[in-house]
Amino acid sequence: MPIAVPERPAELPGSSTGTRRGSRSFALPGGLGRTTGRIAALTVCQAALMVGAGLLITGPAARTWPMTVEDRVDKDFEGVRTGGLTALSFFASEAGNTLTVIAVTLLACLGLVLIPRLPLWRQAAFLAVSVSLQALVFLIITLSVDRQRPDVHRLDASPPTSSYTSGHSGAATALYAGLAVLALSRMRGPWRRVVGVLLLLLPLLVATARLYRGMHHPTDVVGGLVNGSLSLLIVGRSLFARASVTAPPTGQGGTGDGTRRPGGRPDRATAGASEHTGSLPGAVTVIVNPTVTRAHDREDLRRILERHGHREPEFVETTADDPGAGQASRAIGEGARMIVACGGDGTVRAVADALAGSGVPLAVVPCGTGNLLARNLGLPLTPTDALDVALRGSPHRIDLACIEGDDFPGTHFTAMAGAGLDAAIMEKTAERAKSALGWPAYALAGLSTLTTPSVRLTVRLDGAPALRRTARMVLVGNVGTVQGGATLLPAARPDDGVLDLMILDPHGPSGWLQALGTVLRGRKRMPRPSVHTVDTDGGNLPVEYFTFRRAELTFDTTQPREMDGDPVSPGNRITATVAPGALTVMLPAGEA
Repeated sequence: MPIAVPERPAELPGSSTGTRRGSRSFALPGGLGRTTGRIAALTVCQAALMVGAGLLITGPAARTWPMTVEDRVDKDFEGVRTGGLTALSFFASEAGNTLTVIAVTLLACLGLVLIPRLPLWRQAAFLAVSVSLQALVFLIITLSVDRQRPDVHRLDASPPTSSYTSGHSGAATALYAGLAVLALSRMRGPWRRVVGVLLLLLPLLVATARLYRGMHHPTDVVGGLVNGSLSLLIVGRSLFARASVTAPPTGQGGTGDGTRRPGGRPDRATAGASEHTGSLPGAVTVIVNPTVTRAHDREDLRRILERHGHREPEFVETTADDPGAGQASRAIGEGARMIVACGGDGTVRAVADALAGSGVPLAVVPCGTGNLLARNLGLPLTPTDALDVALRGSPHRIDLACIEGDDFPGTHFTAMAGAGLDAAIMEKTAERAKSALGWPAYALAGLSTLTTPSVRLTVRLDGAPALRRTARMVLVGNVGTVQGGATLLPAARPDDGVLDLMILDPHGPSGWLQALGTVLRGRKRMPRPSVHTVDTDGGNLPVEYFTFRRAELTFDTTQPREMDGDPVSPGNRITATVAPGALTVMLPAGEA
């Protein structure tokens, strides 16, 4: 049976998985300090994005569409005013008023924490922090962007803040859309969807009322809606991250591809995994990346290993010349029964490359910036918690991907590899920025790479006819979710025996919006392409998805390339293949 990896790395507030136990406690998935730091770093990125958009609207883009038609829209709203509509707009606008938002937020939070026998502390924090975060970013925006209000008769007194963004729209989005999320995840019965939809409509009504009353330009209310939505996304992802996955042990006759061998006997790799587990002294080797792992973390990891019966574990450090593969190979040769990889994605990849096909189980201890494999397996992102969860579980088999190209030999990777835009982002992200900000440093570096031009390439998948495409980025994935909870490859699973390919080629603002919408919605896995199902000479789509076992990608010009977040030498070719069930990973057993 395949591993049941969560489709999303963040659990909806109050979802059925662990609802009662999780709701009673305010314990955070990554600890209070890490969660606070994550929210703070993302808030900086949110404020930078919103301020940048405001400066663009009031500066270089002021004479471009849609700014050139905003005055006409404002005049049109002024022209349709009637007594009845004006009265209705007043009540709609007041729903986003500061005092209204504060009062409703306080009442909702009190209601959540005073629920008899089941106080929803985390859900209350989700709502309160989202509303507060939106307000903080709104203040930063109004101090940074100076925009005059529309040149129409305004029905309300003009506050001293800038027209950009609409504070009413942003506050209403954070509050009422947040309540909609809670209602949809907590309520049961036929009224659940009705209440959720009505709450989601309220921010749109507030935004429309602000336009009707002449208080904002259209892009101002859109900015408010985006600001409130980003606040909800940041806080929700940070407070409701999953801490474990559900997976059956490989030693129950599974083959790693979802089938069962005759007689229920495990295959050779599975048997190896079972034989290598145990608690004998010296049986565990911990491979540590010293640049991202602190000394006291090692002592904490040692205590956890000893608590689980692994006495005298051997700690080995990686080096610049050997990031983990050599240490793992030597440990296997010396009889290690389990390897613990303590580092970032590069360390995990190097160790996994050495363990491929050996059956020796790997315990992943995330200490890096991206930690993509740990995120997609649902492991905690705190090193000690991740190791404790792994040691409480059992060995399970997942796939590895193998990639090779011009100027670099074939090697395995665990998460993603690509060329184009994503590789350029990896190259531009400084190590100091990653150390200071964590993964949001990638987002900041990405702002300077959005103008990366498209390139022509040829795609050959599993022997099907060659496809000609243009792309800003191609991404090959064994898993689908990246930092911040974004899912780039919605169909990717680490144990399904195939890899997934995304070809990204948006053009213009509408293309980028369409691509963003496709990624946010997720797409069902497309059938393997053939001359009958796919246009072989370009689909002209912002985003295309494919699944494959072997892919050959040939670019017309030299491209930057990356593998599991680390840049590799630029080149013109990538060949990727899947190694089903090649890696054995320690994961928690599923609950009945």
